[in-house]
Amino acid sequence: MGQYHPILLAGAGMEQATVVAVVIVLFLLFSMIKIIKEYERAVIFRLGKYAGVRGPGIIFIIPIIERMEQRMDMRTIPLDVPPQDVITKDNVSIKVNAVVFFRVMDAEKAVINVVNWYMATSQLAQTMLRSILGKAELQDLLQEREKLNLALQQDLDTHTEPWGVKVSAVEIKHIDLPQDMQRSMAAQAEADRERRAKIIHADGEFQAAQKLAQASDIISQNPVTIQLRYLQTLTEIAAENNSTIIFPIPIDLVKAFISKQLLSEVKKV
Repeated sequence: MGQYHPILLAGAGMEQATVVAVVIVLFLLFSMIKIIKEYERAVIFRLGKYAGVRGPGIIFIIPIIERMEQRMDMRTIPLDVPPQDVITKDNVSIKVNAVVFFRVMDAEKAVINVVNWYMATSQLAQTMLRSILGKAELQDLLQEREKLNLALQQDLDTHTEPWGVKVSAVEIKHIDLPQDMQRSMAAQAEADRERRAKIIHADGEFQAAQKLAQASDIISQNPVTIQLRYLQTLTEIAAENNSTIIFPIPIDLVKAFISKQLLSEVKKV
């Protein structure tokens, strides 16, 4: 077997150690540098204790001593609340779903005060949806949705404030009614439409009767007006129907002519 010179062996060992050291240094250097986006924040712990929130941009973390606990997204998050079974105050069973808009305002509280802020907010939204809507009647759910949205938003925001989460809006998306309730409401709406139509028709008849009464009062003050109206009606009938119409002439129309003819006859005699 060949023999190696001790100096050569020592040189080779030093080269390997240098390579290993360079690799370790590069690894530590890359592990120290973190790039945090504009909408993110990094929650840092030092030896198990909270050390602050860093970012955005390039941040440095001391290896082994410091650790980035969580990279927190600070943007508004839309949460789709799945359909919930709700029994209203007037004992109607319905299904309601909603959407919640919230965002992390304090990254420290979101990490330290709650285990999972997203899941906690989701579960709380489902619970509050059943609780608040269960205190309202079905008519209120259908007609005062904005008021209930505001109540949900305020209650959720109050409960999530210790977690550093801000609930900006809650919107009830859909209310699923039972089939028999849908048919009953449709029949009620149809009856209500018929009632309004009859009221409008009766009001129109009442106004028409008032106008006719006023017209009759005006006509009664001048009998000639009745005769003119009579002739106008006959003219309209003759224009619409191409036929011969025989109608009696009121004696008032020919009275003047008869009187003049009698006077002329008397003068001749």
